[in-house]
Amino acid sequence: MSEAQPFSAEIIGSIAEINPVEWDACTDGNPFLRHAFLLALEASGCASLETGWQPYHFRLMDHESGSTLGFLPCYLKSHSFGEYVFDHAWAHTYEHAGGKYYPKLQSSVPFTPVTCPRLLMIPGTREEAKSGLLQAVISATNQLDLSSAHMTFLNQSEASLAENCGYLLRTDQQFHWKNNGYNSFEEFLETLSSRKRKQIKKERRTALANNIQIEQLRGKDITEADLDQFFVFYEDTGTRKWGQPYLTREFFAQIHQNMPEDIVLFMCRRGDNYIGGAINFVGPDTLYGRYWGCTEEHPCLHFETCYYQAIDYAITHGLKTVEAGAQGPHKIARGYSPVKTYSAHWIRDPKFREALEKFLLVEGQDVDAEISYLTAHAPFKKI
Repeated sequence: MSEAQPFSAEIIGSIAEINPVEWDACTDGNPFLRHAFLLALEASGCASLETGWQPYHFRLMDHESGSTLGFLPCYLKSHSFGEYVFDHAWAHTYEHAGGKYYPKLQSSVPFTPVTCPRLLMIPGTREEAKSGLLQAVISATNQLDLSSAHMTFLNQSEASLAENCGYLLRTDQQFHWKNNGYNSFEEFLETLSSRKRKQIKKERRTALANNIQIEQLRGKDITEADLDQFFVFYEDTGTRKWGQPYLTREFFAQIHQNMPEDIVLFMCRRGDNYIGGAINFVGPDTLYGRYWGCTEEHPCLHFETCYYQAIDYAITHGLKTVEAGAQGPHKIARGYSPVKTYSAHWIRDPKFREALEKFLLVEGQDVDAEISYLTAHAPFKKI
Protein backbone atom coordinates (compact mmCIF):
# COMPACT_ATOMS: atom_id res chain seq x y z
CA MET A 1 0.00 0.00 0.00
CA SER A 2 2.86 2.37 0.75
CA GLU A 3 6.33 2.61 -0.73
CA ALA A 4 9.54 4.08 0.61
CA GLN A 5 12.61 2.98 -1.35
CA PRO A 6 14.12 0.46 -1.04
CA PHE A 7 11.15 -0.92 0.89
CA SER A 8 7.49 -1.48 0.13
CA ALA A 9 4.65 -2.40 2.44
CA GLU A 10 1.33 -4.18 2.18
CA ILE A 11 -1.64 -4.34 4.51
CA ILE A 12 -2.86 -7.76 5.65
CA GLY A 13 -6.43 -8.01 6.96
CA SER A 14 -5.89 -10.99 9.25
CA ILE A 15 -2.91 -12.56 10.93
CA ALA A 16 -4.35 -15.89 9.74
CA GLU A 17 -2.97 -14.91 6.31
CA ILE A 18 0.59 -14.76 7.68
CA ASN A 19 2.76 -17.85 8.09
CA PRO A 20 3.08 -18.51 11.86
CA VAL A 21 6.70 -19.65 11.56
CA GLU A 22 7.65 -16.54 9.62
CA TRP A 23 5.88 -14.25 12.11
CA ASP A 24 7.24 -15.93 15.24
CA ALA A 25 10.77 -15.82 13.83
CA CYS A 26 10.53 -12.03 14.09
CA THR A 27 9.58 -11.93 17.77
CA ASP A 28 11.64 -12.03 20.95
CA GLY A 29 9.66 -14.82 22.59
CA ASN A 30 7.19 -12.48 24.26
CA PRO A 31 3.95 -14.49 24.58
CA PHE A 32 1.77 -11.53 23.54
CA LEU A 33 3.57 -11.24 20.22
CA ARG A 34 3.15 -14.89 19.33
CA HIS A 35 1.13 -15.64 16.24
CA ALA A 36 -1.06 -17.97 18.33
CA PHE A 37 -1.96 -15.20 20.79
CA LEU A 38 -2.87 -12.61 18.15
CA LEU A 39 -4.71 -15.22 16.10
CA ALA A 40 -6.76 -16.21 19.14
CA LEU A 41 -7.82 -12.58 19.56
CA GLU A 42 -9.01 -12.44 15.96
CA ALA A 43 -10.50 -15.92 15.65
CA SER A 44 -12.48 -15.54 18.89
CA GLY A 45 -13.94 -12.23 17.73
CA CYS A 46 -12.21 -10.13 20.39
CA ALA A 47 -10.17 -8.14 17.85
CA SER A 48 -12.48 -7.53 14.90
CA LEU A 49 -14.28 -4.86 12.91
CA GLU A 50 -17.32 -5.40 15.13
CA THR A 51 -15.39 -4.69 18.35
CA GLY A 52 -13.57 -1.67 16.89
CA TRP A 53 -10.27 -3.54 16.48
CA GLN A 54 -10.10 -4.23 12.74
CA PRO A 55 -6.82 -6.10 11.97
CA TYR A 56 -4.60 -3.99 9.74
CA HIS A 57 -1.18 -5.61 9.94
CA PHE A 58 1.79 -4.31 7.96
CA ARG A 59 4.22 -6.55 6.09
CA LEU A 60 7.45 -4.83 4.99
CA MET A 61 9.13 -6.23 1.89
CA ASP A 62 12.30 -5.67 -0.07
CA HIS A 63 11.13 -3.58 -3.01
CA GLU A 64 13.21 -5.42 -5.60
CA SER A 65 12.97 -9.06 -4.50
CA GLY A 66 9.60 -8.92 -2.76
CA SER A 67 11.00 -10.93 0.16
CA THR A 68 9.60 -10.29 3.64
CA LEU A 69 11.68 -8.07 5.92
CA GLY A 70 9.36 -7.65 8.86
CA PHE A 71 5.90 -7.07 10.31
CA LEU A 72 4.05 -4.59 12.46
CA PRO A 73 0.89 -5.65 14.34
CA CYS A 74 -1.71 -2.96 13.79
CA TYR A 75 -5.46 -2.28 13.97
CA LEU A 76 -7.89 0.25 12.56
CA LYS A 77 -9.64 1.57 15.66
CA SER A 78 -13.07 3.19 15.94
CA HIS A 79 -12.61 4.07 19.64
CA SER A 80 -9.85 4.28 22.27
CA PHE A 81 -10.84 1.51 24.68
CA GLY A 82 -8.56 -1.38 25.61
CA GLU A 83 -5.33 0.54 24.94
CA TYR A 84 -4.17 1.79 28.39
CA VAL A 85 -2.53 4.88 26.91
CA PHE A 86 -5.48 7.19 27.16
CA ASP A 87 -6.19 9.64 24.34
CA HIS A 88 -9.93 10.16 24.96
CA ALA A 89 -9.26 13.82 25.77
CA TRP A 90 -7.35 14.20 22.51
CA ALA A 91 -10.29 12.76 20.57
CA HIS A 92 -12.77 15.04 22.36
CA THR A 93 -10.66 18.14 21.70
CA TYR A 94 -10.09 17.31 18.04
CA GLU A 95 -13.75 16.55 17.36
CA HIS A 96 -14.93 19.59 19.33
CA ALA A 97 -12.81 21.66 16.92
CA GLY A 98 -14.60 20.07 13.96
CA GLY A 99 -12.22 17.22 13.12
CA LYS A 100 -12.82 13.49 12.87
CA TYR A 101 -10.50 11.62 15.22
CA TYR A 102 -11.77 8.10 14.47
CA PRO A 103 -10.91 5.81 12.84
CA LYS A 104 -7.24 5.85 13.72
CA LEU A 105 -4.36 3.39 13.31
CA GLN A 106 -3.24 1.63 16.48
CA SER A 107 -0.15 -0.56 16.72
CA SER A 108 -0.44 -2.50 19.95
CA VAL A 109 -1.36 -5.83 21.46
CA PRO A 110 -5.11 -5.45 22.10
CA PHE A 111 -6.11 -5.19 25.76
CA THR A 112 -2.49 -5.77 26.85
CA PRO A 113 -0.36 -2.96 28.36
CA VAL A 114 2.96 -4.75 27.97
CA THR A 115 6.15 -3.22 26.61
CA CYS A 116 7.51 -5.32 23.76
CA PRO A 117 8.80 -4.75 20.22
CA ARG A 118 6.41 -3.46 17.59
CA LEU A 119 8.86 -3.39 14.68
CA LEU A 120 9.24 -7.13 14.12
CA MET A 121 12.16 -7.93 11.83
CA ILE A 122 13.29 -11.09 10.09
CA PRO A 123 16.71 -12.00 11.62
CA GLY A 124 19.53 -10.44 9.63
CA THR A 125 17.40 -7.60 8.23
CA ARG A 126 19.11 -4.22 8.02
CA GLU A 127 18.32 -1.90 10.92
CA GLU A 128 17.04 0.85 8.61
CA ALA A 129 14.15 -1.42 7.65
CA LYS A 130 12.54 -0.45 10.97
CA SER A 131 12.35 3.13 9.72
CA GLY A 132 10.71 1.72 6.61
CA LEU A 133 7.92 0.26 8.73
CA LEU A 134 7.45 3.55 10.56
CA GLN A 135 7.25 5.42 7.26
CA ALA A 136 4.76 2.85 5.94
CA VAL A 137 2.44 3.66 8.85
CA ILE A 138 2.72 7.38 8.11
CA SER A 139 1.96 6.77 4.42
CA ALA A 140 -1.08 4.64 5.27
CA THR A 141 -2.36 7.32 7.66
CA ASN A 142 -2.12 9.93 4.91
CA GLN A 143 -3.58 7.76 2.16
CA LEU A 144 -6.53 6.65 4.29
CA ASP A 145 -7.15 10.26 5.39
CA LEU A 146 -6.91 9.31 9.07
CA SER A 147 -6.31 11.75 11.90
CA SER A 148 -3.46 9.84 13.49
CA ALA A 149 -1.46 6.68 14.09
CA HIS A 150 -0.40 5.44 17.53
CA MET A 151 2.21 2.92 18.64
CA THR A 152 1.83 2.11 22.32
CA PHE A 153 4.14 0.35 24.78
CA LEU A 154 7.17 0.47 22.49
CA ASN A 155 10.57 -0.32 23.88
CA GLN A 156 12.83 2.69 24.36
CA SER A 157 15.01 2.15 21.28
CA GLU A 158 11.96 1.91 19.00
CA ALA A 159 10.48 5.01 20.63
CA SER A 160 13.65 6.95 19.88
CA LEU A 161 13.61 5.73 16.28
CA ALA A 162 9.96 6.77 15.92
CA GLU A 163 10.80 10.22 17.29
CA ASN A 164 13.51 10.55 14.64
CA CYS A 165 10.87 9.72 12.01
CA GLY A 166 8.63 12.55 13.19
CA TYR A 167 6.38 10.85 15.73
CA LEU A 168 5.55 12.57 19.02
CA LEU A 169 6.72 10.67 22.11
CA ARG A 170 4.60 10.15 25.20
CA THR A 171 5.76 8.64 28.47
CA ASP A 172 4.01 7.09 31.43
CA GLN A 173 4.91 4.63 34.18
CA GLN A 174 4.19 1.11 35.34
CA PHE A 175 5.40 -0.85 38.36
CA HIS A 176 7.61 -3.90 37.91
CA TRP A 177 9.32 -6.21 40.36
CA LYS A 178 13.00 -6.94 39.72
CA ASN A 179 14.71 -10.17 40.73
CA ASN A 180 18.18 -9.34 42.03
CA GLY A 181 19.25 -12.96 42.19
CA TYR A 182 17.07 -13.89 45.18
CA ASN A 183 17.04 -17.51 46.29
CA SER A 184 13.79 -17.20 48.24
CA PHE A 185 10.96 -14.84 49.07
CA GLU A 186 12.49 -14.40 52.53
CA GLU A 187 15.74 -13.24 50.96
CA PHE A 188 13.81 -10.64 48.97
CA LEU A 189 12.06 -9.48 52.15
CA GLU A 190 15.41 -8.90 53.82
CA THR A 191 16.10 -6.10 51.31
CA LEU A 192 13.07 -4.13 52.55
CA SER A 193 12.79 -1.80 55.50
CA SER A 194 11.66 -3.45 58.72
CA ARG A 195 8.23 -1.80 58.62
CA LYS A 196 7.50 -2.87 55.04
CA ARG A 197 8.82 -6.37 55.68
CA LYS A 198 6.44 -6.78 58.62
CA GLN A 199 3.56 -5.35 56.58
CA ILE A 200 4.03 -7.87 53.77
CA LYS A 201 4.28 -10.80 56.18
CA LYS A 202 1.08 -9.66 57.84
CA GLU A 203 -0.71 -9.28 54.50
CA ARG A 204 0.32 -12.78 53.45
CA ARG A 205 -0.99 -14.27 56.71
CA THR A 206 -4.21 -12.28 56.45
CA ALA A 207 -4.85 -13.37 52.86
CA LEU A 208 -4.82 -17.06 53.79
CA ALA A 209 -6.45 -16.75 57.21
CA ASN A 210 -9.88 -18.02 56.20
CA ASN A 211 -8.73 -21.53 55.26
CA ILE A 212 -7.65 -20.35 51.80
CA GLN A 213 -5.06 -22.15 49.71
CA ILE A 214 -3.50 -20.94 46.48
CA GLU A 215 -2.69 -23.41 43.72
CA GLN A 216 -0.33 -22.74 40.83
CA LEU A 217 -1.41 -24.47 37.62
CA ARG A 218 0.63 -24.34 34.41
CA GLY A 219 0.19 -25.55 30.87
CA LYS A 220 -1.39 -28.96 30.44
CA ASP A 221 -2.15 -29.13 34.17
CA ILE A 222 -4.86 -26.52 33.51
CA THR A 223 -8.18 -28.13 32.65
CA GLU A 224 -11.15 -26.67 30.81
CA ALA A 225 -13.01 -26.78 34.12
CA ASP A 226 -10.27 -24.61 35.64
CA LEU A 227 -10.66 -22.13 32.79
CA ASP A 228 -14.43 -22.15 33.20
CA GLN A 229 -14.01 -21.16 36.82
CA PHE A 230 -11.36 -18.55 36.07
CA PHE A 231 -13.59 -17.02 33.39
CA VAL A 232 -16.29 -16.47 36.02
CA PHE A 233 -13.78 -14.41 38.00
CA TYR A 234 -12.63 -12.54 34.89
CA GLU A 235 -16.19 -11.68 33.85
CA ASP A 236 -17.04 -10.40 37.32
CA THR A 237 -14.08 -8.01 37.38
CA GLY A 238 -14.57 -6.97 33.75
CA THR A 239 -18.23 -6.18 34.27
CA ARG A 240 -17.49 -4.02 37.30
CA LYS A 241 -14.44 -2.23 35.85
CA TRP A 242 -15.15 -1.82 32.15
CA GLY A 243 -18.86 -2.49 31.85
CA GLN A 244 -18.17 -5.30 29.42
CA PRO A 245 -15.23 -7.75 29.46
CA TYR A 246 -12.95 -7.48 26.44
CA LEU A 247 -12.10 -11.17 26.12
CA THR A 248 -14.34 -14.17 25.48
CA ARG A 249 -14.27 -17.69 26.84
CA GLU A 250 -13.35 -18.88 23.35
CA PHE A 251 -10.20 -16.74 23.45
CA PHE A 252 -9.01 -18.46 26.61
CA ALA A 253 -9.84 -21.86 25.10
CA GLN A 254 -7.71 -21.11 22.05
CA ILE A 255 -4.64 -19.91 23.90
CA HIS A 256 -4.94 -22.89 26.25
CA GLN A 257 -4.97 -25.20 23.25
CA ASN A 258 -2.25 -23.51 21.20
CA MET A 259 0.18 -22.02 23.73
CA PRO A 260 -0.43 -23.79 27.07
CA GLU A 261 3.21 -23.63 28.14
CA ASP A 262 2.94 -19.82 28.32
CA ILE A 263 0.04 -19.80 30.81
CA VAL A 264 0.06 -19.98 34.62
CA LEU A 265 -3.09 -19.80 36.75
CA PHE A 266 -2.98 -18.83 40.42
CA MET A 267 -6.26 -20.20 41.78
CA CYS A 268 -7.59 -19.48 45.28
CA ARG A 269 -9.40 -22.37 46.92
CA ARG A 270 -11.47 -22.28 50.10
CA GLY A 271 -12.66 -25.73 51.06
CA ASP A 272 -13.91 -27.51 47.94
CA ASN A 273 -14.48 -24.38 45.88
CA TYR A 274 -12.38 -21.90 43.94
CA ILE A 275 -13.20 -18.37 45.04
CA GLY A 276 -10.71 -16.31 43.02
CA GLY A 277 -7.85 -16.47 40.59
CA ALA A 278 -5.44 -14.69 38.28
CA ILE A 279 -4.00 -15.62 34.91
CA ASN A 280 -0.33 -15.02 34.13
CA PHE A 281 1.78 -15.41 31.01
CA VAL A 282 5.39 -16.57 31.05
CA GLY A 283 8.01 -14.97 28.81
CA PRO A 284 11.70 -15.85 28.42
CA ASP A 285 12.64 -13.85 31.54
CA THR A 286 9.40 -12.22 32.72
CA LEU A 287 6.14 -13.22 34.39
CA TYR A 288 3.24 -11.10 33.18
CA GLY A 289 0.29 -10.82 35.56
CA ARG A 290 -2.90 -10.09 33.68
CA TYR A 291 -6.47 -10.67 34.84
CA TRP A 292 -7.73 -11.17 38.39
CA GLY A 293 -11.16 -11.78 39.82
CA CYS A 294 -12.98 -13.30 42.78
CA THR A 295 -16.44 -14.28 43.94
CA GLU A 296 -15.66 -13.82 47.64
CA GLU A 297 -13.98 -10.79 49.16
CA HIS A 298 -11.13 -11.55 51.58
CA PRO A 299 -8.64 -8.99 52.96
CA CYS A 300 -5.28 -8.91 51.15
CA LEU A 301 -6.19 -11.83 48.85
CA HIS A 302 -5.62 -9.69 45.77
CA PHE A 303 -2.15 -8.68 46.99
CA GLU A 304 -1.24 -12.30 47.72
CA THR A 305 -2.53 -13.76 44.46
CA CYS A 306 -1.38 -11.08 42.04
CA TYR A 307 1.81 -9.75 43.65
CA TYR A 308 3.36 -12.09 46.19
CA GLN A 309 2.56 -15.35 44.39
CA ALA A 310 4.02 -13.79 41.24
CA ILE A 311 7.23 -12.86 43.06
CA ASP A 312 7.45 -16.37 44.52
CA TYR A 313 6.98 -17.90 41.08
CA ALA A 314 9.61 -15.64 39.50
CA ILE A 315 12.18 -16.49 42.17
CA THR A 316 11.51 -20.23 41.93
CA HIS A 317 11.77 -20.25 38.13
CA GLY A 318 14.66 -17.80 37.77
CA LEU A 319 12.70 -15.06 36.02
CA LYS A 320 14.15 -11.54 36.10
CA THR A 321 10.98 -9.46 36.19
CA VAL A 322 7.33 -9.46 37.19
CA GLU A 323 5.04 -7.10 35.31
CA ALA A 324 1.75 -6.85 37.16
CA GLY A 325 -0.25 -4.77 34.69
CA ALA A 326 -1.02 -1.10 34.27
CA GLN A 327 -1.10 1.65 36.90
CA GLY A 328 -1.09 1.06 40.65
CA PRO A 329 1.28 3.13 42.86
CA HIS A 330 0.14 0.86 45.73
CA LYS A 331 2.51 -1.74 44.24
CA ILE A 332 5.46 0.32 45.54
CA ALA A 333 4.76 -0.89 49.09
CA ARG A 334 4.85 -4.49 47.79
CA GLY A 335 8.40 -4.20 46.42
CA TYR A 336 7.60 -3.09 42.88
CA SER A 337 9.46 -0.16 41.31
CA PRO A 338 8.36 2.55 38.83
CA VAL A 339 9.44 1.97 35.22
CA LYS A 340 8.97 4.44 32.37
CA THR A 341 6.85 3.36 29.40
CA TYR A 342 6.81 4.86 25.90
CA SER A 343 4.35 5.45 23.10
CA ALA A 344 4.71 7.20 19.74
CA HIS A 345 2.05 9.21 17.93
CA TRP A 346 1.82 10.47 14.36
CA ILE A 347 -0.59 13.42 14.14
CA ARG A 348 -1.53 14.66 10.67
CA ASP A 349 -3.05 18.04 11.48
CA PRO A 350 -0.14 20.51 12.01
CA LYS A 351 -1.99 22.75 14.51
CA PHE A 352 -3.26 19.81 16.53
CA ARG A 353 0.21 18.28 16.47
CA GLU A 354 1.74 21.53 17.74
CA ALA A 355 -0.72 21.71 20.63
CA LEU A 356 -0.11 18.06 21.59
CA GLU A 357 3.64 18.53 21.42
CA LYS A 358 3.42 21.25 24.07
CA PHE A 359 1.10 19.14 26.20
CA LEU A 360 3.36 16.09 26.00
CA LEU A 361 6.39 18.11 27.05
CA VAL A 362 4.69 19.17 30.30
CA GLU A 363 3.14 15.73 30.86
CA GLY A 364 6.52 14.06 30.37
CA GLN A 365 8.13 16.33 32.96
CA ASP A 366 5.38 15.39 35.42
CA VAL A 367 5.98 11.69 34.75
CA ASP A 368 9.72 12.08 35.34
CA ALA A 369 9.09 13.96 38.58
CA GLU A 370 6.69 11.32 39.89
CA ILE A 371 9.07 8.47 39.01
CA SER A 372 11.87 10.27 40.87
CA TYR A 373 9.65 10.84 43.89
CA LEU A 374 8.39 7.25 44.04
CA THR A 375 11.90 5.85 43.56
CA ALA A 376 13.15 7.97 46.45
CA HIS A 377 10.35 6.59 48.65
CA ALA A 378 10.80 2.95 47.71
CA PRO A 379 10.45 0.46 50.61
CA PHE A 380 13.98 -0.88 50.29
CA LYS A 381 16.64 -0.45 52.96
CA LYS A 382 18.75 2.66 52.59
CA ILE A 383 22.35 1.84 51.86
